[in-house]
Amino acid sequence: MLASLTLALVSLGVAVGLLGTLAESDDPDEYDYVVAKDGSGDYETIQAAIDGAKSFPPDRIRILVRGGVYDEKVEVHAWNPDVTLVGESAAETVITHGDHFEKIDRGRNSTFFTYTLKVRGNDFRARNLTVENSAGPVGQAVALHVDADRAVFENCRFLGHQDTVYAAGEGARQYFSNCDVEGTTDFVFGGSTAVFEDCRVHSKADSYVTAASTPESEPFGFVFLDCELTADPDVSEAYLGRPWRNYARTAFIRTRMGSHVLPAGWHNWSRPEAEKTVEYAEYDSRGPGSEGERVPWATALTEAEAERYSKANVLGSEGDGEWWDWEE
Repeated sequence: MLASLTLALVSLGVAVGLLGTLAESDDPDEYDYVVAKDGSGDYETIQAAIDGAKSFPPDRIRILVRGGVYDEKVEVHAWNPDVTLVGESAAETVITHGDHFEKIDRGRNSTFFTYTLKVRGNDFRARNLTVENSAGPVGQAVALHVDADRAVFENCRFLGHQDTVYAAGEGARQYFSNCDVEGTTDFVFGGSTAVFEDCRVHSKADSYVTAASTPESEPFGFVFLDCELTADPDVSEAYLGRPWRNYARTAFIRTRMGSHVLPAGWHNWSRPEAEKTVEYAEYDSRGPGSEGERVPWATALTEAEAERYSKANVLGSEGDGEWWDWEE
């Protein structure tokens, strides 16, 4: 596992600034719990800290996770809203596990049991963490499964192969800021409304980056703002997305795309009927992967049309305010 993590670091080429470190103002005394593998904190595992937190708390529960590799399967339950997990740095604070489809062996829905970190509690926040599925290229193996509403991930890394990030929940909204996501096939997938801003999305194989399953009733699916699409050196044929369900919605706004992105851009998953219902859009794509002729059923947005994809418009709703802003 440690070897695979090291290789992941090398392949990502992550800049020190992206990894993030604990802010000087983050005094451990300001946290409700401290997790440390060496026994110097309140708990030695992340799950124990979450299980020890009050259900439906009146105030936010803040948990500091000391540096270390935590090989555990973690779930933030629906009765644990308002939980914050903060690592000492994304490079040094790693949650990892190796479940995958065949290992779970629970039938056709085994994918949904493979997560390393599952977040069901609303108003969750995470900063400076790595979440890894260490199973390797063995099929579906989820690192992050999130179906909570108003979930925020800042300065985090999500490492895996197929199905790395499952962003789910009908009507749920999630925000990823300054994060790294890597994988092979459909490694950002699901039916939530999710904004990825200033993120690096890294393909490790010729395949598909996204597989949205946006419900027909939702106006937005996955929106990438000012992101960068990169790839391993031997990757040369990647699609921006394919529709897991027929009303998939995915947009790339001001995204720099490497040469691994195919000129066609999008795939119909061998379902021509989906071409009439999906919403695949781009605005001001940059780099070699933006060149060439996209499929005719994708949309090249005008500047005015692209304004619809602002973070506030995609994620906001009356009464919630700017919930995606990190405030403690």
